[in-house]
Amino acid sequence: MARSVLAGAARVARWADAALSPGRARDGAASDGNHDGSSEGKGTLSDATAQRAATDLALTPAQARADWDTARLAGLVEVHGGIARPGWRLRAWNRDDSAVLRGWVALFDAWSIGHPGPDGREPAAVAEVVSAMPQVLSFLQLSAGPVPVPQLLDLLEQRVTELRTERCEIPYGPQLEPVEDPAEDTPLAPLLDWALHALAAVGALTCADGQATLTPLGSWAVWVKLEQICVAAQSPAGNIEQGAEDMLRGCAQLRPNAARAEYRAWLAARPVGSAVTELLDAARGEDALLRGLAFEALRVVGAPAEPDVRAVADETYLRPYALLWLAEHDGHDPEDAHEVLTREEATWLWVDTAAAVADHGEAPLLVRHLESALQATVPALLDEVRAVGHPRTVQVLVALAAAHPDPALAKAVRRAAFQVHTGGS
Repeated sequence: MARSVLAGAARVARWADAALSPGRARDGAASDGNHDGSSEGKGTLSDATAQRAATDLALTPAQARADWDTARLAGLVEVHGGIARPGWRLRAWNRDDSAVLRGWVALFDAWSIGHPGPDGREPAAVAEVVSAMPQVLSFLQLSAGPVPVPQLLDLLEQRVTELRTERCEIPYGPQLEPVEDPAEDTPLAPLLDWALHALAAVGALTCADGQATLTPLGSWAVWVKLEQICVAAQSPAGNIEQGAEDMLRGCAQLRPNAARAEYRAWLAARPVGSAVTELLDAARGEDALLRGLAFEALRVVGAPAEPDVRAVADETYLRPYALLWLAEHDGHDPEDAHEVLTREEATWLWVDTAAAVADHGEAPLLVRHLESALQATVPALLDEVRAVGHPRTVQVLVALAAAHPDPALAKAVRRAAFQVHTGGS
């Protein structure tokens, strides 16, 4: 059903990718000069491009614009610096049903943007109705069937009254004559009608015979939203309000399943885009343990994190982690994903992981970490570790020498640490 709702948007997004990409646009494709055919760098279609899309796709210009706007809201098209380009959801359309569902949920979340409030209505009243609709949708979901519109109007009026009461404050100082609030005098029935038809337009519900009914897709979406609220409210370790770095530190001692539950709760409480940015910023820090944990949290994020992870794959500190994440995302078995790393990248990752163990683990764990090295012998490992140039190499080797029970091996490791420190060979 999500594919059906987004079919027109996917069609126009594919058309734009094929017809408007650099080197493929015909003369006159974009009268405003943007190769993507967008108007004024804002991602909306120019008149010339809308007409061209309508001609090529057998649509009216209005339909082409509507499908384009839906594509933007669903993430099938992304606008970066005034340039529109295919989003990851469009690239994953044929192989990933979850990408389609995520695109539809983004459209569902933006129902009031895609279908602006009726002209002439008080903006404050429109905003109140938008804020109250989640409760109306929850009631529809719990009813599991048609609900008369008058009953929904009663619920909407109650919820709007609650919102007005919640924001009411007793003023201090001299009291002036009360100011009339136009929003309070705005009839809500027309706004409810607008909201229901806007939600019907995105496939969340149907309206017929004076009743509203959630579609299976709409019921699923409301259930997911309620589940996210419950997950966020039950943060297992209480780190939901923390920033990414503190949250990751709080998860460092948790077992993997418990840590993943904490990541899910933390992610459910904030927008995906800002959460991914926070996690990557934490990964760029000096603490190697947080680097590894940040990418574990990004595995919980899944496909929406792909563009950001791909974008940091050229950063030295993040590259091995990013390449492993991308390999797993592309379907590699986690046990075989390391094969995408070069020998140098794998050695750099070994040192980074050893730094995390040295800072936060116990000595026996650091000794066992030797077994995970690609090199067959300790001398070969030391040669490649010295060459890779990791900034924590000296500290890692000193810690390993102090922890290893074999005096001869410990001596060789200390010698290697000294050579790195002094720049010798």
